[in-house]
Amino acid sequence: MKYERFIAQRFLPKDRNSYSGPLVGIATYSIALGVLVMIMAVCILRGFQSEIRSKVVGFGSHLVVSSYSMGNLNEEEPISTTRPEVQRIASTQGVKHVGFFASKGGMIKTADQIHGIILKGVDANYDSTFFASHMVQGHLMQLSDTATSNQVVISDAVARKLNIALGDKLRTYFWQGETYRARAFEVCGIYRTDLTDFDEHYILGDLRQVQKLSNWDSTQVQGYEVLVQDFRQINSIADQVLNQLSYDLTLETIVQQNPALFSWLDLLDSNIVLIILIMTLVCTVSIISALLIMIFEKTSTIGILKTLGATSGGIRRIFLIKSASIISRGILLGNAVALLLCWIQSHFHLIRLDSASYSMDYVPIQLSPAIFLLISLGTLAVCLLALLLPTSYISRIHPAKTIRVN
Repeated sequence: MKYERFIAQRFLPKDRNSYSGPLVGIATYSIALGVLVMIMAVCILRGFQSEIRSKVVGFGSHLVVSSYSMGNLNEEEPISTTRPEVQRIASTQGVKHVGFFASKGGMIKTADQIHGIILKGVDANYDSTFFASHMVQGHLMQLSDTATSNQVVISDAVARKLNIALGDKLRTYFWQGETYRARAFEVCGIYRTDLTDFDEHYILGDLRQVQKLSNWDSTQVQGYEVLVQDFRQINSIADQVLNQLSYDLTLETIVQQNPALFSWLDLLDSNIVLIILIMTLVCTVSIISALLIMIFEKTSTIGILKTLGATSGGIRRIFLIKSASIISRGILLGNAVALLLCWIQSHFHLIRLDSASYSMDYVPIQLSPAIFLLISLGTLAVCLLALLLPTSYISRIHPAKTIRVN
């Protein structure tokens, strides 16, 4: 064992009656608190971003391919499901699923209310994972390849506003040119995502219903919905898919369809950076204060070590070893408490939110080992780098003065 580590383990950690003892404890708990706040902040904000992003994608998809001449919901230009682009898109690297959809704007009419809606029609191959996970009553539509289903899924917000219950009949009207068409649907399920702008308008039904309302045949749809395997690669995959399309087709990403929402989610990253900077500063100030007090308190010991032949660099390493020990204990404590709190919240949802304001009814948590590891290593590295300057004071301590004074 090198003498620096030996001395650091002997006379620095155990001196409970020194002035530095309480300050070392304060520094340890300050670092633990800083690491705890950083981890919790990142896990919560990442969880919030992931939850909102998944809900928005759930109502559509990562990528949408449609006709280049697509107009409003009353003047759709259909595209065919038999086009060669479908197979080329499905075989593109990074693409998870390709589905077909068509939407139709209309309204629900009850005895005393009228409510505008968008009927989204999907087929039997639709990836229903999102809606299945947000069902609060009933079930999804029973779709087949042969018969047209009369079932629809509506949101809890629409059901409460119009006083509609599971199994009720919906009287709906859809504009077609200068006239309208009436349809009666049966409510087979009720979902809730807490995304007000979407819950208030979207109902889910059979693709064939929209095709009939629009006078399309069974091969004509409004567009293709493309799900990707990794959201972080959405732009590069979008470029690959775009290269597969003919001139009369266009592509939009979910980010391009909802620019304001995703810009707001990106702004949360700046909050994460700000919190990390502040907490890192707190950790750094705490450990620097503890180190300086230790150096001042051990001035005579430093003088003796220099008299015995120790170099200033070796003595600096003694204090850096002690500081690393304090920082490590604080980091481990902060990690342990953060992991416990994150696990409790992710499993029991103890901290609740106002769903009308936050689009979810509990604080979301995204647990990731990478978050814990990066924050821990980053805190350790920044704190140790910050200690290089105060430890330079050791080189200014002269053995003759310190031994004579003491």
